[in-house]
Amino acid sequence: MRRLSSHESAALLAVLFVLPACLRTVPPADTGESEAMARIADWEDRRSLGEGQLIAWAQGQKGAAVRTRALRALARIQDPGTLDVVLSSLLASEPTVRDEAAFAAGELALSWEPLPDEAKARLTEGLRAAEATEADPGVRRTLLESLSKLATPGAVERLTERLGEAREGVAGRAALALGVAGRRGASLAEVPLERVGPLMAPGQPPETRYGATYLLVYLRRPAALEHLQRCASDADPEVRALCAKGFAEVGRPEAVAPLGKLLEDPVARVSAEAARSLARLSAGCSGPCPALDALLALKRHAATVAAGDSSAGHALLAVAQQGLPPFGRPVLEALRRSIREAPRGASAVALDDLAWLDCRLSAAMDRQTGALAEVLRCGGERVPEARRLALGLREVAQTQGQGGAPEAVAWLRYPDARVRLAALEAVGARPVPEALEAVRALIAGEDRVVAGAAAATAGKLKATQALPEVRALAARVPQEPGELAEPVAGALVALEGKEAEPMLRTWLGHPHDNLRRVAAEALTGLTGQPVRSSRVELPSGAYRPSAAPPGAKLTFRTRKGDFTVALDAEQAPLTSGNLYSLARKGYFRDVTFHRVVPDFVAQGGDPRGDGEGGPGYSIRCEMTRRPYRRGVIGMALAGKDTGGSQFFFTHTPQPHLDGRYTSFGEVTAGMEVVDALIEGDVILEVRAEP
Repeated sequence: MRRLSSHESAALLAVLFVLPACLRTVPPADTGESEAMARIADWEDRRSLGEGQLIAWAQGQKGAAVRTRALRALARIQDPGTLDVVLSSLLASEPTVRDEAAFAAGELALSWEPLPDEAKARLTEGLRAAEATEADPGVRRTLLESLSKLATPGAVERLTERLGEAREGVAGRAALALGVAGRRGASLAEVPLERVGPLMAPGQPPETRYGATYLLVYLRRPAALEHLQRCASDADPEVRALCAKGFAEVGRPEAVAPLGKLLEDPVARVSAEAARSLARLSAGCSGPCPALDALLALKRHAATVAAGDSSAGHALLAVAQQGLPPFGRPVLEALRRSIREAPRGASAVALDDLAWLDCRLSAAMDRQTGALAEVLRCGGERVPEARRLALGLREVAQTQGQGGAPEAVAWLRYPDARVRLAALEAVGARPVPEALEAVRALIAGEDRVVAGAAAATAGKLKATQALPEVRALAARVPQEPGELAEPVAGALVALEGKEAEPMLRTWLGHPHDNLRRVAAEALTGLTGQPVRSSRVELPSGAYRPSAAPPGAKLTFRTRKGDFTVALDAEQAPLTSGNLYSLARKGYFRDVTFHRVVPDFVAQGGDPRGDGEGGPGYSIRCEMTRRPYRRGVIGMALAGKDTGGSQFFFTHTPQPHLDGRYTSFGEVTAGMEVVDALIEGDVILEVRAEP
């Protein structure tokens, strides 16, 4: 049994106060374990504390198994008022309970509505005290992960200390945790680089090398270049991909040569990351640009795509998504020529891939000028006009310093909602007054997603004339919070200022968690004082999908082949059950993968095809202990408890997503098909078994 030193016991107990009145426990009911588990699942889904019963069970009044499950529920509910219970459970005698408490602490740290500073301080001290004496390797690993989620100076300090830890695997896990904390915005200025290099040695385990390389990327120091040059030849492709990413972070011209070699890496996701980094480095050129010259090697990739290897197109896609400075236009033109000159006789699938890549590169050229031109005639008629226009307008919206976007106004009346949405993005980024009439009409339109975006655009235009339409739309928000909350709140603040406060305060008591979060954030900015919402229990009639059956799996059929996903019906029964049920109804037939980011994710499940759609309801998040390894399926979100039908597959490990988005399964066959996906690839069918 684990024992605490008197010093560490005092440190941990110092952060535990008497439970507030709202969390006073009640005597445990005489309930069997299976019934208790069912009650916990119901309370969790309704975001309820069971009138104190959930707290009582999380304190151990019904045994370790029930206590562990109750702590998982608290992790998912994310009520700051339960912090005392979570911290006290770090002292439990059972490792399984301590492990779950450590996970719950990390989930509190990741709350969508950020914790108050006082709670962060207490959480930091509690985690540090528990980690200092924890003997169980699994629990200690979870504590390190939770410190990374917290990312406070105190958490970074402890993780930095663990870089010198002699116990097997600890230093590598601490390095990864530090990298994740850095990615979340924590300062890593005090992390000594000399401790990182030895962890990247070839003799270290792959997990340790990966963690050290991940940290190296987010240290963002020019002095890291020497280590990056060594890890670029690592045996693990995930390490090589991270190295490629790190070269762009150090921003040194010496990075071009190793990145040029990584462009030829046999693993497509490594090549794609190298291409993205070269594109990023090119932005810093002020004369001859070796980074741009290196990218010309990608001309060979078009022929590889034509031969049937769609994954080779990810490097071209990465360059197009990243974009090049105006003086890089000849490179984009050369890459487009290589697509047009690709060998004839390619399959229809390959020709469609090449056509879309041509449009992607065309849109990158239009981003350089701030006007649609190349995208209007790209793709050789294989890409529909609406897709081309939506793509081009989104890219033009990213143009800097080009004045207004008057040409986008005409597209605000286009029949396809995807184009109208992209046109609003362009007008919002570069406002012009002549857009006002069309924007007001869209706020009053039937498409909720477009109406919300139009309201946000009116706010950016400072168009007080649109207040009647915005107010009318705001009245609909409590009934339709999913698509409307964030853009309408922004519009109200921009157009009404302090006068928006009364309506926003009514949202603080709404059952939809994300609406409460949006209101609290808007009011905090409006008043200059911290405003927090309170937890609200969901009504008993809220949508709750049936759980997926044990052994449930989905087979995705595409023109590039099939791949199979084993659903995690044990840890995420409702999330798995939701996707399982939609698949059985044929919901995903002819739905596309609308977003593919090389070396990151492939995302689909949106019937609109623009990333803004869903099934018309939302489900609760079920954070699991499944890490985001390569090939994991996760639920796409716009905030807490906003899941619906959109999902994503990870191309590579993404530890910064752990505990933030519900992970609920893993690809078990056909991962090469996931690697080959390009934006616009169609799901022919999803078969659910059994």
